[in-house]
Amino acid sequence: MASDRLDVLVVGGGAREHALVRALRKSPRIGRLIGAPGNPGIEDDEVTAAIGAEDISALVAFVEREKIDLTVVGPEAPLVAGLADRLRDRGFAVFGPGADGARLEGSKAFAKEVMQAAGVPTGQAATFTDHRQARAYLQEQGAPVVVKADGLAAGKGVIVAQTMAEAEAALLECFVARSFGDAAKTVLMEEYLEGEEVSLLSIVSGHQILPLAPAQDYKRILDGDAGPNTGGMGSYSPVPAVDEELYERLVQEVVRPTVAELERRGIDFRGCLYAGLMLTGNGPKVLEFNCRFGDPETQALLPRLESDLLELLWAAARGEALPARAEWRRGAAVGVVMASRGYPASSSKGDVITGLDRIREADGAEVFHAATARTADGLLVTAGGRVLTVTGLGDTFAEARARAYAGVAQVRFEGEQHRSDIGRRAEEWEKRGGTAAAESPA
Repeated sequence: MASDRLDVLVVGGGAREHALVRALRKSPRIGRLIGAPGNPGIEDDEVTAAIGAEDISALVAFVEREKIDLTVVGPEAPLVAGLADRLRDRGFAVFGPGADGARLEGSKAFAKEVMQAAGVPTGQAATFTDHRQARAYLQEQGAPVVVKADGLAAGKGVIVAQTMAEAEAALLECFVARSFGDAAKTVLMEEYLEGEEVSLLSIVSGHQILPLAPAQDYKRILDGDAGPNTGGMGSYSPVPAVDEELYERLVQEVVRPTVAELERRGIDFRGCLYAGLMLTGNGPKVLEFNCRFGDPETQALLPRLESDLLELLWAAARGEALPARAEWRRGAAVGVVMASRGYPASSSKGDVITGLDRIREADGAEVFHAATARTADGLLVTAGGRVLTVTGLGDTFAEARARAYAGVAQVRFEGEQHRSDIGRRAEEWEKRGGTAAAESPA
């Protein structure tokens, strides 16, 4: 390293990666900051390289050629494919686990095995590779039940079946229609859990952890948690349901035992451990683990972060000490996802996007690009399902929601869809006398 500055490559091209770039560029130690492949929003902020997030060989060659100091891997697929291992073998620092640690997300069956070995609370589940056996189990257990593709399915391989008919249809999707491809060669049938969902992300440096602020994600496409699951339609942070006592309990009962079990198995996890939790009447239980920053949670978390993100990721990538706590902006953040026509079953591409120039950080709102592209004549257009995230910041949830939705109202593209209830529960809690800044543990 020629100077104290660090050259950083952010792998990925979604709103999560745009939020990572925005946060990293604030560091006084940032040198070159490059997104691969990036997106038009990242391109406006920094530099991009036209390399796909799953083109492992090309990414390794780029890091070697450009002598990148730190690679931050956004999506799960390149981690499961071993990108971090390839780079570490060549002596490069990477924020993101190797393929062994990434199995926590790459295989839901493996994640269950780790949880059971660590004594982490989670729902009961059974694993199947045969449609007939899965149906027989369903007949015994009944509905509601959760049907999960074991492998990676772009956030869509989880079906919450409230009725037997829905559960039968979910099994047909997995085993017969092959809607999730090889991800559903193995299928989990899991106990249906009721309660409030919470996402707790932690930066992990070997055996050390730095838990971040809690966030809440919205998976269903429609208001009131109706319709099919998506990759996430919005999020907010902090979470009123998670006070200091519960926060510490989640860290001690979920995060620490999981990291200890990984270490016991010889897995040196250096990256983000994402625990998707359900706060049930019988206590918190883990729904899933991910091996990277969440999307859309990152778009609500990082705008609140006052600690130097680069220093945190650099320390974790090198297995060095982490601070006991991160520093956060007081108040709340609410992120609203704007999706294209047909999502999540399909997506619309090429629809012209207007109005982004009217969203200004000075007004307490910012926009993160996900599935966007530029035409040859410079028009910004849709390029997939989840197109943008608009995040509002405020001293209260009401203020953050108002700023987020004011930003959403400025943007136009054909067939646009978004939920109107992101953060509403938190705002209602606030109206009953809660205070985001005073009562949040982070």
